[in-house]
Amino acid sequence: MIDGQMNLQKLQTFSDGDTFHVVIESPRGSSLKLKYVPDWEAMGISRPLPAGLVFPFDWGFIPSTCGPDGDPVDVFVVWDVAAFPGVVVACRAIGVLKAEQNAVNFDHSKRIRNDRVVAVPVEGRRERTVRKLDDIPERLRDEWIEFSIASAALDGKDMTPLGWGSAEDALALINASRQQ
Repeated sequence: MIDGQMNLQKLQTFSDGDTFHVVIESPRGSSLKLKYVPDWEAMGISRPLPAGLVFPFDWGFIPSTCGPDGDPVDVFVVWDVAAFPGVVVACRAIGVLKAEQNAVNFDHSKRIRNDRVVAVPVEGRRERTVRKLDDIPERLRDEWIEFSIASAALDGKDMTPLGWGSAEDALALINASRQQ
């Protein structure tokens, strides 16, 4: 808490066992990339997506983590509904999209990892049987990669996918990035 108010970046990472919290920033269907601004304790506009693109999943971060890019670990939540900015969703990992990009806020020639955890909500009724990335059609996973490349392309973020990792890889990333 900051001055008696809640900072969403400081929530506990895990709620129970391998179940972790995700703070939704940009909901499925949004054409705006929103970003949590701790000083405001509110969502702010990061940038509009390129024309014609919308988030195919809920996008957010895992609280109390810090990735190599200096931000909380990114996560996309796969389910057939859209949440709302600021909602905290209990999730479980099904995999990770391994990626690197140029360091936009630092030395542009330097490459940094910016992996994205792939998760499903614990309370997702239709996603209960989804346990690993192989439960998701390959075509859909390919579309997620293309979305990730296209959504970053016009912002000077040369994103390069490095492949997929397992749910265990995702949990290892989360644990290695924990700030608690």
